[in-house]
Amino acid sequence: MNRYKELQDLLATFEKDFEKFYDKENKSAGTRVRKAMNEIKKKAQEIRKEVQEMKTGDKAAG
Repeated sequence: MNRYKELQDLLATFEKDFEKFYDKENKSAGTRVRKAMNEIKKKAQEIRKEVQEMKTGDKAAG
């Protein structure tokens, strides 16, 4: 569950920028939200790759 916690922590670091952009319509925060979404995308891809490798490893062992 370490990966899940990493993802939660990453999301939490961007919470204020999401609020500033969506609630207060702060355009600078919007730029940071876009950057945050890219970081989330990278983390998600990293986790997907790890999951696939673990699944493939299990099949090879079985």
